[in-house]
Amino acid sequence: MSIKVRINGVEQELDVDPDMPLLWALRDVLGLTGTKYGCGQALCGACSIHLDGDVVRACVTPVRRAAGRSVTTIEGLSPDGNHPLQKAWVEHAVPQCGFCQVGQIMTAAALLASNPKPSDTEIDQSLAGNLCRCGTYTRIRAAVKKAAGLPEEG
Repeated sequence: MSIKVRINGVEQELDVDPDMPLLWALRDVLGLTGTKYGCGQALCGACSIHLDGDVVRACVTPVRRAAGRSVTTIEGLSPDGNHPLQKAWVEHAVPQCGFCQVGQIMTAAALLASNPKPSDTEIDQSLAGNLCRCGTYTRIRAAVKKAAGLPEEG
């Protein structure tokens, strides 16, 4: 079955099982390997992407749910790595192992799109479902605040 989806601004036609997890269509069919597989159960957030601007977990989202919609992956957020969040991530040396960072950035990007000046509590609540095994949460918050143009202390 052929499913039409706009991925990172480009119309794609996916000839896959409609129940295939979107994560595998992105990684294995389209070669967009920025989105990571973490737990496969929507618990860790490593596979977070945007579906029509909303954060979803690609590991449990079937391709059929994306039909006729717009998907944004980390590759589509900024192909050259110049998104303010990506720059702030580097400036604050957020990644250690780096595995969760794509999901963290994608979730933070959706937060800033809907709430350009979030409080610490709003940042923490928004990112609560994204696990960082290295525990870089304070640096993550500081990077989100930097990208939002907010004072980083407090």
